[in-house]
Amino acid sequence: MAATILVVDDEKNIRRTLRMVLEGSGFNTLEASSAEQCLETLENNEVDLLILDVRLPKMSGIEALEKIRSEPETRRLPVLMVSGHASVAEAVQAVQLGATDFFEKPLDRDRVLVTVRNALQTWQLQREVEQLRAGVEHRYEMIGESPVIRSLFAQLEKVAPTNGRVLISGESGTGKELIARAIHRLSPRADKPFVKVNCAAIPAELIESELFGYERGAFTGAQGRKKGMFELANGGTLFLDEIGDMSASAQAKVLRALQSGEISRVGGEKAIAVDVRVLAATNKDLEMEVKEGRLREDLYFRLNVVPIVSPPLRERRSDIPLLASGFLREFSAENGLREKPIDDDVLEALAERPWPGNVRELRNVVERMAILSGDRITLDDLPEEGVLSEVRRESTPASDLPAMVDEAGERLTLREYRSRAEKDYILQTLDEVGWNISRAATILGVERTNLHKKMRSYGIRREEA
Repeated sequence: MAATILVVDDEKNIRRTLRMVLEGSGFNTLEASSAEQCLETLENNEVDLLILDVRLPKMSGIEALEKIRSEPETRRLPVLMVSGHASVAEAVQAVQLGATDFFEKPLDRDRVLVTVRNALQTWQLQREVEQLRAGVEHRYEMIGESPVIRSLFAQLEKVAPTNGRVLISGESGTGKELIARAIHRLSPRADKPFVKVNCAAIPAELIESELFGYERGAFTGAQGRKKGMFELANGGTLFLDEIGDMSASAQAKVLRALQSGEISRVGGEKAIAVDVRVLAATNKDLEMEVKEGRLREDLYFRLNVVPIVSPPLRERRSDIPLLASGFLREFSAENGLREKPIDDDVLEALAERPWPGNVRELRNVVERMAILSGDRITLDDLPEEGVLSEVRRESTPASDLPAMVDEAGERLTLREYRSRAEKDYILQTLDEVGWNISRAATILGVERTNLHKKMRSYGIRREEA
């Protein structure tokens, strides 16, 4: 689809010339003879690029550019300024306000077309980058409404705008990287690099060169100079994941960098100043690591300015349906698939699992179901392991389990057995609480409305109990 260019000039012949040049090259054009008409046209039309005269009656082109840059809808619109007698001060002011380029009259046809095409291409690339960035941010978005996750969000809102170092602790798979990315995204450094280093994945002999870079000839194979992660993160955020697995020599250099704000490459003597906010994460007990001499105490205190705990999934079970639905949408969008509906009893079953692998395990299970299921995701699509919670399996005596065969002596399918076990367990719980639905729902760990649904689906009525 051809780009639309708005030409704004109080001289009719200039507008006519530009229209002929642009339309002759396949662009669509709109015209305006004043700054006021330009702003009105932008408000009512989709415009991809603006060619704006500096000297206009009443409101000048510079004033119009200032208004254009103040509106969110047009803040990044490419603007080419044109003038036959602009001063150097006006040209400088236009550039400071975000003009993409500046023409002088008389206009050169070839230069106009080259500049227009370059500006449109740059604008298109910027939009694609923004879309990719939005996609990445969506992938790393934190989901949840449970009390524990709301408390975490409140902590992040307080710590993110500062430069304070944060130590994120928690079990594997709980989303420690998500917390680090959220802190970066909410900080004044959001438009600067976010660089992640997995300290456990890099061999001990390479960790220093990865973090601090190296000079040519620093070691065998060092063919040229290489920047390290600290330099690459300059101005932004450096996320040291699994900090408890860092070698002792690397710990000493990281400590010096935190203390002085300077690093030196391996094989180099020059100190390089870096402005980096360091976030660290671990699934280990770092206090124990310090006691046993595997982590420097002074480095631990430098990193642990603001401690944040990433909660395990078992402490935020009410978030599981939200997380599962979010992962399903994300997987479908990434693979160009239609989003499948997921049955309520599947979400309930997911919420009852112990999830030793936390959110990472939940994501994997949802993706597996999305791939292997039919038109919708049902209980049949749940992986066999862990369908009943560990607590329920451990607390149910074998004598109380339902028979594994039907009335005809045929062995039950897994789904039939699961349904029979669930029905029996609901009936047993209802009997124990005198058919108080609210109390039974609390014990079973489901919503009252969901318990009513299950009772209807299994035909459970008090008079038949």
